[in-house]
Amino acid sequence: MDYEAVIGLETHVQLNTLSKIFCSAGTTFGEDPNNLIDPLTFGLPGALPVVNKRVIDSAILLGLGLNCQIRKFNRFARKHYFYPDLPKGYQISQSDEPICEHGRVTIEDNGTSRTIGITRIHMEEDAGKSIHDARTNSSLVDLNRAGVPLLEIVSQPDIRNAVEAGLYLKVIRQIVRWLGISDGNMEEGSLRCDANISLRPVGQLKFGTRAEIKNINSFKYVEKAIEYEIARQLKILKEGGTVIQETRLFNSETETTHEMRGKEGAADYRYFADPDLPPVVIEESWIQKIRQTMPVLPSEKKLELINTHKLTEYDAEVLTTEREFSDYFDAVFKVCKDAKLSCNWITSELFGALKKLHIDFSNNPISSEVLGELIKLIKEEVISGKMAKTIFEILIENPSKKIQEIIKEKGLKLISDPEEIRVLVNEVFKNNADNLKKFLDGNNKLHGFFVGQVLKLSAGNAKPELVNQIITEELKKIK
Repeated sequence: MDYEAVIGLETHVQLNTLSKIFCSAGTTFGEDPNNLIDPLTFGLPGALPVVNKRVIDSAILLGLGLNCQIRKFNRFARKHYFYPDLPKGYQISQSDEPICEHGRVTIEDNGTSRTIGITRIHMEEDAGKSIHDARTNSSLVDLNRAGVPLLEIVSQPDIRNAVEAGLYLKVIRQIVRWLGISDGNMEEGSLRCDANISLRPVGQLKFGTRAEIKNINSFKYVEKAIEYEIARQLKILKEGGTVIQETRLFNSETETTHEMRGKEGAADYRYFADPDLPPVVIEESWIQKIRQTMPVLPSEKKLELINTHKLTEYDAEVLTTEREFSDYFDAVFKVCKDAKLSCNWITSELFGALKKLHIDFSNNPISSEVLGELIKLIKEEVISGKMAKTIFEILIENPSKKIQEIIKEKGLKLISDPEEIRVLVNEVFKNNADNLKKFLDGNNKLHGFFVGQVLKLSAGNAKPELVNQIITEELKKIK
């Protein structure tokens, strides 16, 4: 019997707010343990939560970015479970009244597009972190992360394989970074994923028994965990066994999953509306105000680059990987008015230099205005492409220098005076009399030789098109 996988992802996005979701404690990553706490984070009696408005703004923004309906009336709920890193004994989350519902994203794989549905997006607080120290055979608790705001994005079970899961997760990361609500750093836990996986016979509508794999923190591991889990469940089913509903963990060293605990249902969490927090009521004017702040989304920007600027699909894909790439391109183009040259210089020269020097793009030393001006000088034939590369290499090491200053210091300006080039051409003819005779006897291939010699004599400063033209004119005179 042939089986198909049914996969749904629960993606937890940590927001980049300065304070936690229900209190004023900070959210800085990497602080000393238990340094970002207050009475509410610590779960002390009488401490009352107050929702951070920035979290609601971010939830609405993400909901719009993922084509969701924004629920005008939504509530916070208490999700009960007992664990050392959850001091209150419950997590403030949302249950049956989430802020966003019924969205969708599109993934592309080798020219084929698929739509993955979004069931819901809800706001919640993160739990703390348990640290297990094998040396002392003890467990420690760090509550810095407790109360950090999360948006959980729950997909429909529309994903069918590990590759699609990876593509979906990359689109989610791209959008949250593009909207500026999270850095999406999986290594630091800003983006985490739970994968729900089940198998069913092909053609059957009823879902199989699912296993949930918790807290996977890289695109590679998401795909590896899903691949292993599909193979594990398939082996069980083909041997006539029964898949057990459970929560599992992924071991990145062995690339296998293993049992963590039996899977809870909603009833196990004993959800009920949090009595300390009023309902969140969202007026249409609030949604429209957020909508007005939205940038053009990456999928729309990609089409603009292809259709308006005539870039290739590959170039458009590269430039929309990050919003800062796209914004930088727009600023460079605004100065030089040449989309193709702007793209080539950004994706080849600039990206290559930054990678070689181990500089992150956010610390790019060459402003868009400077790169745009450099490209403009090439277009206006003030300098050649080769000269521009020399200038660029100096600028990347010395960004405080001015382009015109470097041109003057290095003598890089193109020779555009026809009479000055004519002198150089005749000097080359004089110094290469034998080749000139061969050309006049019919060896037309030597035309390129003369062009190269003139450029060499001018130290590469003569305009190649003008050199070609004047060589042709002078040869006609000799004939």
